[in-house]
Amino acid sequence: MHIEPRLLDFIALGIFVVVAIFLVYVVIYIHDIPYEIAKKRNHPHREAIHAAGWVSLFLMHTIWPFLWIWAYLYNPKEGWGVEKVAVEPSEEFREQLKKLEALEKEVKRLQKELAQGRDDKGEVA
Repeated sequence: MHIEPRLLDFIALGIFVVVAIFLVYVVIYIHDIPYEIAKKRNHPHREAIHAAGWVSLFLMHTIWPFLWIWAYLYNPKEGWGVEKVAVEPSEEFREQLKKLEALEKEVKRLQKELAQGRDDKGEVA
């Protein structure tokens, strides 16, 4: 049995084309994973993640891990997961606040004095 070499060339070319198409599909599928995560979690930036996934194809996949993290940062039940931490004011802030309160009292006192010094027509007595 003799197989013509030209036939083997066409078979090899067909296998090459099928593998190339498969690899392109796999690369696109992998780059859509962050978008699919964002869509599943109802992420408010899902369209930006999708566009950045396409940009990542042209940047040799350098930003793709950050897209994955970005997609996972948002949790639909908790939002961004940022805790609200009570911050105690510094001593300097407290001092400035006391000074401000003292100034407000002084302004009110001066306004009262000024109001008492005027008659009903608004002229100084």
